[in-house]
Amino acid sequence: MIQVCSVCGTRWNVRDKQRQWCPRCQGALLAPSAGEQVAAPASGWHRSPGAAAGPHPLPSGYRWIAVRPGAAPSQQRRRRPLGPTPRYDFIPRWGLFDHIEPASAESAPARSGPSARVIRLTLYTAAAVMIAAAVVHAIRYLLLIINRTTLLPRFVALPAVWLGVLFSVAVLFAVIGCAVVMTGWLIRRRAAVFAHLGHQDPRSAKALWAGCLIPVVNLVWAPVFVIETATAENTYQRMRKPILVWAVLWVLCTGVSVFAIATSFTTDAQGIADNTVTVTLAYLLSAATVATLARVYFGFERKPVERPAHRWVIVAADSGPSELRGKAEPQTAVEPGSQEPAA
Repeated sequence: MIQVCSVCGTRWNVRDKQRQWCPRCQGALLAPSAGEQVAAPASGWHRSPGAAAGPHPLPSGYRWIAVRPGAAPSQQRRRRPLGPTPRYDFIPRWGLFDHIEPASAESAPARSGPSARVIRLTLYTAAAVMIAAAVVHAIRYLLLIINRTTLLPRFVALPAVWLGVLFSVAVLFAVIGCAVVMTGWLIRRRAAVFAHLGHQDPRSAKALWAGCLIPVVNLVWAPVFVIETATAENTYQRMRKPILVWAVLWVLCTGVSVFAIATSFTTDAQGIADNTVTVTLAYLLSAATVATLARVYFGFERKPVERPAHRWVIVAADSGPSELRGKAEPQTAVEPGSQEPAA
């Protein structure tokens, strides 16, 4: 870059740095000119002393412009217009589907025991069959009373006899089915409860089946198994009354049923009538036993195994039940002093 002195006219090669004063005569240097040659003249850095300083052809005003090193910056692209906002006449379905892999058969837990629908159907069917059998035997007892003075027609006597036999067989199958289904449910419930607690059921499945299905033995062991399950779930205080009522009704039903079977071989008219009353009472007690058993079942199923039996509430550490009750009561009287308190 060449700068010319305004006094002596010497041209100075200042390279890339602008200077203000001439090194020779301390005159002011003119602004650098883009038209000057970068190379220095052959005669040296200055002109001869006799050279006249003529008018300089360069313009007077120049400014420096800083440019970063490297290639020139690329021109910024203009964003094309996006267009109008899209509108949909219905909810778009793209992106709303969650692809869930089906669980393999190995990872799915094996479900043992009857389902809730089968259990409810078995209990309701058994109770309905027992009530129907009690009604049939009550009608049969009424026909026995009528038959003391009046001979019954054949088309009335035969259906009364065979309907009683048919419903007695149906009640037998209903009792067996109810016992098997509820034993399967008890085994599955106990397995789930003890697995949630972190250990296995202390009683084997064979012991549970034997204790619930063997007659007379199940009067003791089946309630024991149910009480153990309720204690493990920490719900025995809530389930104690339904379990006790079911156990007492089961013992009474078994006793009346055994007495009805023992007196069913009589041949006199009064013995047959008494046996019919006993069988009717046994069927009513059986229906009541199944109803209380259903209450026990729904009491267990109302609380899942994983859900805790108690709900904890946060209270202040220094406040007890008596203090909470004292804070709940109003301290000021509602009525004015001149009026009687409200009843």
